[in-house]
Amino acid sequence: MTVDLARLIADQFSDIPRKSIGIAVSGGSDSMALLHLLHSFAQEHGTEIFVATVNHGLRAEAAEEAAMVAEVCAQLGRSHHILDWNDWDHSGNLQGEARKARYGLLTQWGRQVGVDCIALGHTMDDQAETFLMRIGRRAGVDGLAAMPHRFDRDGMRWVRPLLQARRLDLRGYLTAQGIGWVDDPSNDDDRFDRVRTRKALSILSELGIDADAISDVSQNLSAAKDALNHQMLTIAREIVTLQAGAVTIDANALAAQHPELRRRLVVHALKWVNGAYYAPRSSAVNSVLDALEHASSATLQGCELRKKGETLWIFRELNAVANTTAQPGELWDNRWHLVPPVGGTGRNEPLSLCALGAKGLYSCKDWRALGIPRAVLLSTPAVWNGTRLIAAPLAGWPQNWQARLNRGEDTFFAAHITH
Repeated sequence: MTVDLARLIADQFSDIPRKSIGIAVSGGSDSMALLHLLHSFAQEHGTEIFVATVNHGLRAEAAEEAAMVAEVCAQLGRSHHILDWNDWDHSGNLQGEARKARYGLLTQWGRQVGVDCIALGHTMDDQAETFLMRIGRRAGVDGLAAMPHRFDRDGMRWVRPLLQARRLDLRGYLTAQGIGWVDDPSNDDDRFDRVRTRKALSILSELGIDADAISDVSQNLSAAKDALNHQMLTIAREIVTLQAGAVTIDANALAAQHPELRRRLVVHALKWVNGAYYAPRSSAVNSVLDALEHASSATLQGCELRKKGETLWIFRELNAVANTTAQPGELWDNRWHLVPPVGGTGRNEPLSLCALGAKGLYSCKDWRALGIPRAVLLSTPAVWNGTRLIAAPLAGWPQNWQARLNRGEDTFFAAHITH
C-alpha cells in the first residue's frame, strides 16, 4: 500500500503551494502515517515541514504522547511545537469545544510559522463515522456530503490527503516501516458518540454498509450539493446586491424560488456577513423565514434579517458587535479593514475601531441620503477617539478613511467554498 498512499499525498499537493506544510499530529496511527508520508514527500520536493501537537489537557497521558511526537520529529529533523489548550470553561459539548479549540490553536500556530497549508490525518473511516453520526442528527445533503479534501477555515487552507485511505491501510504501512503509534483509550469509551458509531459501523459492514460504500454515497451527495449551490449562486447574481457589507435580496424573487434554494441563499448570505464556519440549522432558518411572513425583522446567528418594502436586508446585528474593538490596522469583526487617509491621520491621538452605534450615527448628518436602513449603519465600523467619532466611512462621513471588506464583494458571487 505504500505506493498508493504516497500517490494520495502527491495528488493532493500537486497543484497548491507547497513551500511549507504544517501537519497536525496527535500520535495516533492516522496522523503518524501522515507525518512519515509527508516527510518522504517533502524530501523529494524540497518542502519545509512543520509539525504541531495539540495537548487538550484532558488525559494524564496526553503530555507524554505529545513528547513522543516531538521525539519522532527530532529524529526526522522536523520542527515540532506543542499547543496547549487550557482555557476551556467546561461549558458546551466537550468534543465540539475541543475541535473548535484545535482548529483555533493550529491556525494561530500556522500563521506564526508561515505555512501555506495544514494537513490533517482524516481517513475514509472518519468519513463513514461522521456520515452515520450526522444521519442521527437528521442532516440534509450538505451534512451528509463527503468531507472535502481541501477547505478554508479561519483564513487558513486545510488539506486532508488521506480521505481515500482506510485506517487499516495506514496501520499496515506503519507496521511495515517499523513505526509505532499511540492508541488513545478514549477511542474505546462508549460515552462518546463517535466510539459507539464506530462499533455500529462494524456491525453494518456485514450488510455491505462499510466505509467504502459510505464514501461512494457521500461523494454522490457532494455532487448534488455542488449542483444546488451552483443554481443558488446563479439566482443570487440576478436578485442580490451588496451595500455597506449587507446583503439585499429582492424579496418577491426570493419567495418565488424553491424552498431549498431559498434557504441556501439566506444561509450563504448569513455566513458571508458573520463569517461563521458552520451554517445555522435548517429548522432555524426556516423558522426565521416563516416569521418574516408576519414580522418585519428577525435575528439569527448574529445577523438581522429585515424586510423593507420589497427588499430583504441581511446585515450584522448591532448587539453582536457592540463590544467588538480593534486597533487601526487590525481586522474588525473579522471582516473589515479601515484604511486611514494617505499620509496618515495627521493626528497624534489614540484611535480605536468600534461599531458606529446610535451615538455615532447622530453625528453623520447625511446618512439618510445613502438609502441604507438605519439599523444596517449602526453595526458598521467607525473610527473613534474615546467617545468622539473620528470617521464613519460607510455612513456618509468618511473623513478620507476607507472601509474595505476582508472577504470582498466578489467572494459572495464566487463558487461556493465547501467546508
